[in-house]
Amino acid sequence: MIIKRIGPLSCAKITGTLYAILGVIFGGLFSVIALAGGFASGGSGAAGVGALIGAGAIIVFPIVYGGIGFLATLIAAWLYNLVAGLVGGIEIEAQ
Repeated sequence: MIIKRIGPLSCAKITGTLYAILGVIFGGLFSVIALAGGFASGGSGAAGVGALIGAGAIIVFPIVYGGIGFLATLIAAWLYNLVAGLVGGIEIEAQ
């Protein structure tokens, strides 16, 4: 079996969603680290700033990761289709 063409939009939607999920995970980790850093600094307003940065990370990271993953995969799938048309695609063996 030879993969001659990949649907760029369908592939990009799946990859963008997976990257958005990773963005939620990394945003949550960043949020915890920012909050811990705010509490560790000892300042009265530092914990609030850490919480604000952390909440922003939970919102911004999935959007940025998902968007970049979507665009990068869309371009990569388009390039794969272009190159596969020239050289023949990827041969796989499925049983």
